[in-house]
Amino acid sequence: MSPSTSSPTPLDGDRRDADTLRVGVIGLGYAGTTHLESFRSLPGIEVVALAGKERERLELLAAQHGIAHTYADGDELIARDDLDIVSIATPNVLHDRLAVTALEGGKHVFCEKPLAVTAEGAQAMIDAATRAGRVLDAAFNHRRRADVQWVADYLRTEGIGRIYHARASWKRRSGIPGLRSWFTSPELAGGGALIDLGPHVIDTLLHLLGEPRVRTVSAVTHGELGRAGYGAMDRVDQMTSGADFGVEDLAAALLRLEDGASVALEISWAGHTVDDEDISIELLGVDGGVRLFIPRYKGEDTIRVFRDRAGTALTLAPDVRVAGGEHPLVIAEFVETVRAQREGRPVRDEAEHHRRLLERVRIIDACYRSAAQGQEVVV
Repeated sequence: MSPSTSSPTPLDGDRRDADTLRVGVIGLGYAGTTHLESFRSLPGIEVVALAGKERERLELLAAQHGIAHTYADGDELIARDDLDIVSIATPNVLHDRLAVTALEGGKHVFCEKPLAVTAEGAQAMIDAATRAGRVLDAAFNHRRRADVQWVADYLRTEGIGRIYHARASWKRRSGIPGLRSWFTSPELAGGGALIDLGPHVIDTLLHLLGEPRVRTVSAVTHGELGRAGYGAMDRVDQMTSGADFGVEDLAAALLRLEDGASVALEISWAGHTVDDEDISIELLGVDGGVRLFIPRYKGEDTIRVFRDRAGTALTLAPDVRVAGGEHPLVIAEFVETVRAQREGRPVRDEAEHHRRLLERVRIIDACYRSAAQGQEVVV
């Protein structure tokens, strides 16, 4: 199968069900494949086009999933006039340009995180979605975990008093991805560990805290292990020389929120430490505390609640099981939003949703500015 640039034939249009949403996916890596499989798992969805630079993998995925139209270039896919949705899972630096083009062409856009590498890029995407009246969303699947949802429900129903401080982290011992890929290229990725893992941690944290605004950020970044040749996710691909390692493998920040609360954030791809693919969010409230600790994507025994009852310290360990399937769930929510928009029955406040998408990018953007300037910056 060779890359195609042909437009849909009349027969394609004649066979099209008015209720079927037609999707084109750009990107052939893990994220792109996950988007592809998640869309195909949903009723009323037809993935009709796939784009990517790796021709052999492009042909393989197209054959495996029965996709008739393939393209070496994402812009050629977007130019199709029969697509309802474009799913973007490319190197980060391409997200905003491809999304704006798709939105201006009347397509809805589902984008892999981060939404963009800069706040300006994210704002351009949001502006394009608003002008076109199309749905724009990002792949924040971690907040859909059952344990995260349990904590969110507990905070709403029981509460832990005013939350005055939070600790949030994602730490790896040896987890630098794609040492010879775009992941470690500042020009293509826009950063390292922070822009790779940070969006999920920040999104989950803000979701649990009730979407507060971050006022200032003071951050540092380090790329010591990557430059020294340590920390590769794939040991076979371990660096012999890290001289060209141009991104950070660790970022740490203090975030000050508008309500006076604070957040200690730490994100790392690698470290000579006990941490090994550990995600942690700890919320400290006046009347109690909650810790969500997920080592190596563990699906059970991840929650602890700390309270004081009549002077006695209590620790609760709720039995919550994570079944998985968060990627199809977040894409199913996106599809439902698209259908609702088409039918004139909006299911969410789009302006508020856009604000939340932008806030995540602005925080990461501010962290990089703070680290570069060596001082606290306003978000």
